[in-house]
Amino acid sequence: MRTIVKTISGRLDRAAFCLKGGRPGQAMTEVVLLFPLFLLIVFITAKIFALLVLVQKLEIASYYAARRWQLESHLNVDQASWDETTLKKDIEKNVRGYIGFDTPAVSKFLNLKDLKLEVVRTQVWNVITITVITNPAGVKMLCKYPKQAVCSYPYGAACMNGHDYLCQGGKQMEVIKYVPNRDRPIQFVLPGLK
Repeated sequence: MRTIVKTISGRLDRAAFCLKGGRPGQAMTEVVLLFPLFLLIVFITAKIFALLVLVQKLEIASYYAARRWQLESHLNVDQASWDETTLKKDIEKNVRGYIGFDTPAVSKFLNLKDLKLEVVRTQVWNVITITVITNPAGVKMLCKYPKQAVCSYPYGAACMNGHDYLCQGGKQMEVIKYVPNRDRPIQFVLPGLK
């Protein structure tokens, strides 16, 4: 223990002497060798974090789309065309903005490529499906080896999907929400407002 303290103290004394003399210091091994490795780990962690952020944004956006469709759509045939054109386009525009398609930095960070909003009407339920198609994540180091070698036993289909998401892109993430029909044959007016 005494020699470790003595060594560290000696190195600090030499560094102080060099700085007082106006000579530049020498880079430490830790900075030269380990800092790039640290940056690589941070970059890979950020890409995995981006996937988690995208999943959470999809859940929130699908709740918004389903709730808004439930409250503003109609069963009446006269207004069904308005639902398909105006309402659906407005919901899709807001969902695209929330997920990050309108912001280039967010779109690149989350690897966004395209979004589809589908609404299927049934007798009781409206099925709202939001599908996001992704680009490759761009982490070439993780894609160096074939996925059969990376995802061998004991890993399974989840590993194959993750490898496809990171390396190939074009993966689809889909969220489905079911909302009941809520028809308003007359225009909705809040109680007390005339």
